[in-house]
Amino acid sequence: MKMKIEQIPCLSDNYGYLLHDEESGLTASIDTPDGKVIAARADELGWTLTHIFNTHHHFDHVGGNAYLKDKYGVTIIGPKADAKRIPGIDQAVSDGETFTFGNHQVHVFHTPGHTKGHCVYYIPGSNCVFVGDTLFALGCGRLFEGTPAQMFESLAKLAALPDTTDVYCAHEYTLSNGAFALTVDPDNVDLQSYMSEARTLRNQGLPTVPTTIEREKRANPFIRAANAKELGEIRAAKDNF
Repeated sequence: MKMKIEQIPCLSDNYGYLLHDEESGLTASIDTPDGKVIAARADELGWTLTHIFNTHHHFDHVGGNAYLKDKYGVTIIGPKADAKRIPGIDQAVSDGETFTFGNHQVHVFHTPGHTKGHCVYYIPGSNCVFVGDTLFALGCGRLFEGTPAQMFESLAKLAALPDTTDVYCAHEYTLSNGAFALTVDPDNVDLQSYMSEARTLRNQGLPTVPTTIEREKRANPFIRAANAKELGEIRAAKDNF
């Protein structure tokens, strides 16, 4: 049975996620952009928060850790490479590790680039991956601590997942990412169609996330980059767009 996923708009453009396994009753918050908003939604749904899965150390991803741990006594799981910067961490996980959440296996991939310690959580039993700030709809994270080569390898790990995998990004950046992407690949009909759909969704006040691995492989200039040098050039152009 697939787990239930609740998407929660937080702060100005973040998404928090609740991951609920009905069979075990376990509920995880994927990052904690706003602890009080996340707690309120969990309580509305009647889900008792038991875990936090952190992708990286930035405040808009761990800012609610302390509040939620104090309120629920959650177990906080995060990247070993970033353990010293994850507030309240209980379990540090590394690339290639798998841990059990209810009746599901959660696969951990180390995806440096945005930060040195960034990781993502892939759950094949629910056909989804929570990518934090590594991959966005039509974009990727800024290279604050990592290199183009690291980000290229990180995106390659994600591109290798099944095409149908649902990709849960941590921000609503699609329209701005897409506007830039069209300057890189203006004749890409998949990109043009993607942007048309994204504009319609945002005009209706709806999220453009989740996306899928297949959609990003067809339209996202970062995941389509041929090599690390090209990715770095595209990233530099986006930073100045």
